Amino acid sequence: MNFSEVFKLSGLLCKFSPDGKYLASCVQYRVVVRDVRTLQILQLYTCLDQVQHMEWSADSLFILCAMYKRGLVQVWSLEQPEWHCKIDEGSAGLVASCWSPDGRHILNTTEFHLRITVWSLCTKSVSYIKYPKACQQGITFTRDGRYLALAERRDCKDYVSIFVCSDWQLLRHFDTDTQDLAGMEWAPNGCVLAVWDTCLEYKMLFYSLDGRLLAAYSAYEWSLGIKSVAWSPSSQFLAVGSYDGKVRLLNHVTWKMTTEFGHPAAISNPKTVVYKEVEKSPPLGLGPLSFPPFRAGTCPLTATSPESKYEVASVPISLQTLKPATDRANPRMGIGMLAFSPDSYFLATRNDNVPNAVWVWDIQKLSLFVVLEQLSPVRSFQWDPQQPRLAICTGASKVYLWSPAGCMSVQVPGEGDFPVLSLCWHSSGDSLALLGKDHFCLCFLETSEGVREALGQRASQT
Repeated sequence: MNFSEVFKLSGLLCKFSPDGKYLASCVQYRVVVRDVRTLQILQLYTCLDQVQHMEWSADSLFILCAMYKRGLVQVWSLEQPEWHCKIDEGSAGLVASCWSPDGRHILNTTEFHLRITVWSLCTKSVSYIKYPKACQQGITFTRDGRYLALAERRDCKDYVSIFVCSDWQLLRHFDTDTQDLAGMEWAPNGCVLAVWDTCLEYKMLFYSLDGRLLAAYSAYEWSLGIKSVAWSPSSQFLAVGSYDGKVRLLNHVTWKMTTEFGHPAAISNPKTVVYKEVEKSPPLGLGPLSFPPFRAGTCPLTATSPESKYEVASVPISLQTLKPATDRANPRMGIGMLAFSPDSYFLATRNDNVPNAVWVWDIQKLSLFVVLEQLSPVRSFQWDPQQPRLAICTGASKVYLWSPAGCMSVQVPGEGDFPVLSLCWHSSGDSLALLGKDHFCLCFLETSEGVREALGQRASQT
């Protein structure tokens, strides 16, 4: 495992292009585009103000930079560096901006959610969508980019409008049986739209493309409800994380619960493997450490700060818990993070009142596979897009990797601490961008044969 040198960064704005060729990062009002292989600077763009949101177009030809404070959006072209576009929303203001799937239209949401403006880069035409709802996830595109579902609020009622992205014509418009719609998301196959209600009302609704209500699900009443939602890549399951500390797996045939996963603070099942992170001091008197040949622009691993490692804990074991302040808004309780592996074999979750633990569930066996307990609260985790390998960060100067073959803790090299606050995978799965408050670096991984071998053994056992 090798690391690149450290580069400057602002606002955790660092993203690989969808085609995997480029890496864009923001440093205040500048956008730096690098070649992923050499990390050499290819383009340097200067924006009119500090960038607060950055996004690649789907074809990796354009970069969108939004400056919400000034109501501005600037677009830069990689193929034609002299070309650029500026969109000024003026007195309407700007609170959100995103690409359409075709990479030629930009959707800007004005202040107070008065409207969404659709700007065309090709024809310079403008379209308006009124009454967008201010909620956690009120815009969602189908994976193939053909349709947009938009949450609306009119006359104290929630509606969903479905638009055809090719011409932005309204396809369907229907009301939803929600008190206060909180979010929605298309299934990966684009056949079903999941809509969920406010956390004060446990309600999950499933709609077809033509607006028919296919099913409704509610786990309980009179308590805080849904906190997080994730579709499996196969579209066969919808994982619903709730404030009661459980994940409920709904199936795509009946839209009813297949099973539920609890997250107790004490683990007593002897079949469950618990990896516990422990600190260790580097041994004295060692000679140089041997590593594979370094890539151009990379630096070797150093052991200047205390390292850590994973140990298999003895079961039963009690995990560190946090007592939530239930008298305050957004209490730290319930399932705040969940994500499926790219093959839909595993589901990773975090219970917010057991903040140091990551739970990995076996979806084929519908059982707990492994628990990783960190020394610090888990800030983020993300699956390798090519294989079931999970990367975790906790705000420490380390990155943690788990796969069915095992897990490891790796110190980020360099002078001083590099607290890793977020991370993102390259589409090939052979590198990671590790993001800190003011800096970022790349972590290059070798192809993991151990993961493939472990998966082969697992397949032969099932």
